[in-house]
Amino acid sequence: MSTPTSPPPDSAAFEQAKTAFFDGLAHLQAGRVAEAERAFETSLQHVPGRVSTLINLAATRVALGRPAEAIACADQVLAVEPGNADALLHRRNGLGKLVQQADLLRDSGSLEEARTLYRQALDLGADPELMAYCLAGLGEAAAPPRSPASYVQALFDDYAEDFDHHLVGVLHYRVPEGLAAPLAQLHPQAFRSALDLGCGTGLCGPLVRPLVQRLVGLDLAPRILEQARARGVYDELHHGEIVQHLATTAEPHDLVLAADVFIYLGDLAPVFAALSRLMPAGGVFAFSAETEGANELTGFTLQPSLRYAHHEGYLRRLAASHGFEVARMARETVREEQRQPIEGLIVHLRRSG
Repeated sequence: MSTPTSPPPDSAAFEQAKTAFFDGLAHLQAGRVAEAERAFETSLQHVPGRVSTLINLAATRVALGRPAEAIACADQVLAVEPGNADALLHRRNGLGKLVQQADLLRDSGSLEEARTLYRQALDLGADPELMAYCLAGLGEAAAPPRSPASYVQALFDDYAEDFDHHLVGVLHYRVPEGLAAPLAQLHPQAFRSALDLGCGTGLCGPLVRPLVQRLVGLDLAPRILEQARARGVYDELHHGEIVQHLATTAEPHDLVLAADVFIYLGDLAPVFAALSRLMPAGGVFAFSAETEGANELTGFTLQPSLRYAHHEGYLRRLAASHGFEVARMARETVREEQRQPIEGLIVHLRRSG
């Protein structure tokens, strides 16, 4: 919080403003946020535009859950002091709170209200790539080919500590078991090298480790990779984005896994093209995909959940056009969301040749 500097020439108005200002600080420190707002507003009536008061009013309105009004206060400060660190901080916090409110509305099914807040956040300077992505999930525009890397990294870094408990214990996630169970039958010999795309905390690792001579993991979120490293089952772990990594590596793998990964990748053609180059004949590509709501014509749809769903026909076309044959494609419940089953596919492809 900021305190006032030297008084203006009109000392009577200043004294009244100062009294209200310090009342506001006392309320704020005691957690009486609504009272603090009223006191800061009173202070500004006596001395309009005072920087220290506007800054504290911005902080108060963020705390009250009125981020757009907080940003307006911060912008008044930045108009006269463009580099003011406190104003920049409260503006950033206000934008974050505004996007968070939009996310909560989206998750609750209040999609039109969510659209309004995402548009407002975009107008106020929120990350344009992220806002465009969120609005695309609500049908405002065509879906981008994949989720923004910054979104995925932040999502999973924030999720790292509770990832396994929430995914397995709460969402009843069983995709790793579904991918691993058929492998011995599909490929009786040990795999030479396995690549676990979007390995996360390494839930697939212990399941496939007995079947492979070498196990490599790749993920975009550094904190998630720390969890995978702690399992001690991977020979190598790499930090990177899937499409970029596959486009630049020359390392062959006869097993590639992607468990609950393609919900963040819409256009899978670059993945299939790269794997057709990297995988030898007989290699197995095992992955999961959500399917509910997928568009048959475009092949994939970005849902309001901000996860991509892929149509079965799209996956079959990609496999056929990139030299893969379908060894197994099973429709299963891949997870739960708000206690409702999410339908999807567990897919095992074999590289032709």
